[in-house]
Amino acid sequence: MFFVGAANVLAAMAWWTAWLAGKAPPIATPAGWVHAFVMQYQVLPTFIFGFLLTVFPRWMGLTEAGRWHYLPVGLGLLLGQALTLAGVAADIPALLHFGVINTCAGWIAAMAVLAGWLLRAREPNWHAISCFAALVFGLAGLLCFAVFLHTGNPKLGFAMLKIGTFGLLVPVYATVAHRMFPFFAGNVVPGYRAWRPLWLLGAMWPLWIAHLALELAHLHPYLWLVDLPMLALTTLALWRWWPRGKAPPLLRVLFIGYAWLPLALALYAGQSAWFMASGEYLLGRGPVHALSVGFFGSLLVAMVTRVTQGHSGRPLVLGTIPALAFAGMQLVAVVRVVSELFANPSPWFIAAGAGWLLVFLPWVVRSLWIYATPRADGKPG
Repeated sequence: MFFVGAANVLAAMAWWTAWLAGKAPPIATPAGWVHAFVMQYQVLPTFIFGFLLTVFPRWMGLTEAGRWHYLPVGLGLLLGQALTLAGVAADIPALLHFGVINTCAGWIAAMAVLAGWLLRAREPNWHAISCFAALVFGLAGLLCFAVFLHTGNPKLGFAMLKIGTFGLLVPVYATVAHRMFPFFAGNVVPGYRAWRPLWLLGAMWPLWIAHLALELAHLHPYLWLVDLPMLALTTLALWRWWPRGKAPPLLRVLFIGYAWLPLALALYAGQSAWFMASGEYLLGRGPVHALSVGFFGSLLVAMVTRVTQGHSGRPLVLGTIPALAFAGMQLVAVVRVVSELFANPSPWFIAAGAGWLLVFLPWVVRSLWIYATPRADGKPG
């Protein structure tokens, strides 16, 4: 599934950049919505399911997944992504519809496996439960888009957009960070004291849901009421997690990537408060791209690199190509966020898309080569 996700990191953005540049055919479905769907429900979840299908049984001390657990999920997601992109690249709506249906099938297959582990767990594992709850929201957003394609109801397409961000991806990323980042730091930083209280997750969930509800109700002037508490909690987490001692780059990039989350929330809160005070919707889609490119994109490079290194029998080091990809992603995120301030942002949108492709190409090629070859340490896999 990491192989599928890595390939689609380039394919999905290649289509979107071509569309922005006027080099791809127009499509009946709003292209921006398709872009959001592909990135939120196909590209990133492929990595998420690959990760969760590996760690769920480990978190709960249960038997690990076998080939037949992974295969239906991987095939559904692979076909879903391929058909979706083929449908929009050639403007064939039927292929887009089949792509969404196959994505639903792979998604449900993954959730069935994950639910089995949750039911067999000897005691509740709150990180697993939190991730699964986010996947339930994600499935709801996925189904909203499927129904939207068949009915044309724009409210369902809009719901897909918003659920994917604060119902699915922010909770999954934040939960995995809460579970894994202090653990990683405690393994390599002398004297590091891991801090991951469950009350932090408990406090975040009502705020994520409240933010989502306000966006779905178009109550953007009031988002600051929930975004400021989220900003405070995520800033506290970053401050408590940040390694004060000597730390390897592979660890540092995790916390640098996480820093985009409070930054994005600050942008959301500022945009909301300014909208309430002046009626002007300043920053446009800047805050959501601080999340999607800065937070999600940076941690995609950081976490996938770490998992890839460990599960391929390689040393846990960042390496030159991943380091360049991570540094480049910071620049791409800044360009995409700041572009909202220009009178004519279109060239900057294209530059950000092209930058994404340039940054990810060497990293994806390296990752695909690793996934297609035996483990470096000679162990099975």
